Amino acid sequence: MNTAQARGDLTGKVAIVTGGSSGIGAATVRELAGAGATVVIGYNRGQERAEALRASLGGNQHCIQQIRNEDGASVCALADMVRAKFGKADILVNSGGFTRPVPHGDLDALSDELFDAVLLSNLRGPFTVIRAMAPLLKTGGSSVIVNVSSISAFTASGSSIAYVASKAGLEAISMSLARVLGPEIRVMCVSPGAVATDFVEGRGRAELEKMATASPLRRVTEPEDVAAAIMACVTHLPMTTGVRIVVDGGRFL
Repeated sequence: MNTAQARGDLTGKVAIVTGGSSGIGAATVRELAGAGATVVIGYNRGQERAEALRASLGGNQHCIQQIRNEDGASVCALADMVRAKFGKADILVNSGGFTRPVPHGDLDALSDELFDAVLLSNLRGPFTVIRAMAPLLKTGGSSVIVNVSSISAFTASGSSIAYVASKAGLEAISMSLARVLGPEIRVMCVSPGAVATDFVEGRGRAELEKMATASPLRRVTEPEDVAAAIMACVTHLPMTTGVRIVVDGGRFL
């Protein structure tokens, strides 16, 4: 990585963001595109949001692609499209995911079907994307993968026990992948606390503000805060791999 890129210039770089049509993913798309990267905006069901986001970025180099984490065929289609259109990839951000709130103490409410769905989306899904994109990322050279995790991975709190397990697994495989994909590819996790998005059903702004009062920095974590940390992983930490960056205002302390 040269000095210009370390300052945040991503001109000529190709970035893929899963879950890129809303929330943390959309904020990350805007950060990467603003730094000059060409961005593939991955979406699951948010095609209209993805198209609107692409239009807001300007230019005609950015594109959208449906990516369903549970569907290997859609992941292969992503890799085929990137290979045909760009011939390489430089940045992969796995921001897509799924959860459903289930009280940790209500074991019967966490069905096998829901547990499997959360693990498939949040753990196997990112691995499947990484496996498909690794050859293209190696072609890029000095590439980086950033997996969006959660403080749930190490606090064992969160929307459900299945979600906790999925994020703990994601951080574990990120360490394994950092060992085997270097030196061409760095792998990192960005682990936010509760973020001001609609990711967790029923969690409104008032609840987030109440939670923030118990944290040292006493403010709500916004999607842009997480996107800034992802950007730092890409541009400012060239000698860092296999670690987590926590973005929660100190809430986990």
